[in-house]
Amino acid sequence: MLSATVTIPSGGTALAGDLEIPAGVRGMVLFAHGSGSSRHSPRNRAVAAALRSAGFGTLLLDLLTEEEEREDAGTGEHRFDIGLLSRRLAHAIDWLGQRPDTVDLPVGLFGASTGAAAALVAAAERPARVSAVVSRGGRPDLAGDALTLVASPVLLVVGGDDETVLGLNRRAAERLPGEHRVHVVPGATHLFPEPGALEEVARLAAEWFGERL
Repeated sequence: MLSATVTIPSGGTALAGDLEIPAGVRGMVLFAHGSGSSRHSPRNRAVAAALRSAGFGTLLLDLLTEEEEREDAGTGEHRFDIGLLSRRLAHAIDWLGQRPDTVDLPVGLFGASTGAAAALVAAAERPARVSAVVSRGGRPDLAGDALTLVASPVLLVVGGDDETVLGLNRRAAERLPGEHRVHVVPGATHLFPEPGALEEVARLAAEWFGERL
């Protein structure tokens, strides 16, 4: 298995990522973390490990630089800049398309919180490259009018006790023109800390990508 820390160029900015490609890889899943998080998020890393066990390569990416993260911690100015986040995610998709070991692999996007909005916008901008999208506790509503342009199949996973976000997901789903599903994990809250909740997210993601990548 290839395991490497990589640097991805994006509009004059260098983004750090962790790339892992198992033997016999069947597709790549690119992770977009949520507000206030990073590629070191234990939740996303747990889902990524499960996806690798299912045969997928993973790219966990910091969509903000270290300096931007420090600024954002104090001001919150970058975490909701979906235009910035989605552009950088699209550049990472392009980067995968330029590597000899990933150029021919289908790509899926896994977004959490505001990262889900960035994933949906990037999917709308790269319809030929993005085969499926999964959102965990996401804010798809922040994708705005890009929702109506998403051709990729979309799975929105939301905790049953995350009532506000569940409502936002259901309303956003109504604007998706293609295949989509809202899956509610009973009793789960926003970060899925409940026993078995995150494992269910990982299982659902592996199934969704497995059928569509």
